[in-house]
Amino acid sequence: MNRVLVISDIHGELEKFECLLEKVNYNAEKDQLILLGDYVDRGPNARGVLDKVIELKNQGAIVLRGNHDDMMVAAAEDEENAWKRWEKNGAIFTLKSYDSEINEMRIPDSEDFQRHVAFIKTLDYYYKTDQYIFVHAGVDPDTPIEKTDPYILVWIRDKFHNGYKDKKTVIFGHTNTANLHGKKDNHGVYFGENNIIGIDGGAVYGGSLNCLDITNNKVYHVENR
Repeated sequence: MNRVLVISDIHGELEKFECLLEKVNYNAEKDQLILLGDYVDRGPNARGVLDKVIELKNQGAIVLRGNHDDMMVAAAEDEENAWKRWEKNGAIFTLKSYDSEINEMRIPDSEDFQRHVAFIKTLDYYYKTDQYIFVHAGVDPDTPIEKTDPYILVWIRDKFHNGYKDKKTVIFGHTNTANLHGKKDNHGVYFGENNIIGIDGGAVYGGSLNCLDITNNKVYHVENR
């Protein structure tokens, strides 16, 4: 493989996602693509993003789960309070991508919706190499990742950001890098001093969709249009 490329928090922004892949000149036969979750919610085309992600996984991409993807599954399985939680986190945009007539929180009459839920359920929560841990939100500094509740891996913030001290570098999304930088207009990749790298540029909030090339230590991004 020539490059390892990492992208996170696409949130239904299919146009930006495809533009970013084109910008980095992604080649599935030569590059290892790693996606860190949150394919759905808030953006306009979650359905299209998931179709693209399935295509990329079939070509060899490593595809992980995020908290928004988990909320979609929980609602589809009618877990307690799942619909209310998902609604508060931008679900209506996802539902409308399957059925433009939907104006309320309900399962779309769509085979694609069920197919995508089944796909998400097959995804892992983390991926490790000798040097890196790839995960949606972060890791619990006090617990080996293999023993960590998956809920923590897709939701954790401050305890991880401030407390991680291991040798392996953790590459994660979930938290808008503007918050990590402490500057509302800085959506670039965040390189923390404690071996953490945040890549969620808040694309769906007017920021940027970032791609980190860890092989060449390069960053690509597509900004809000």
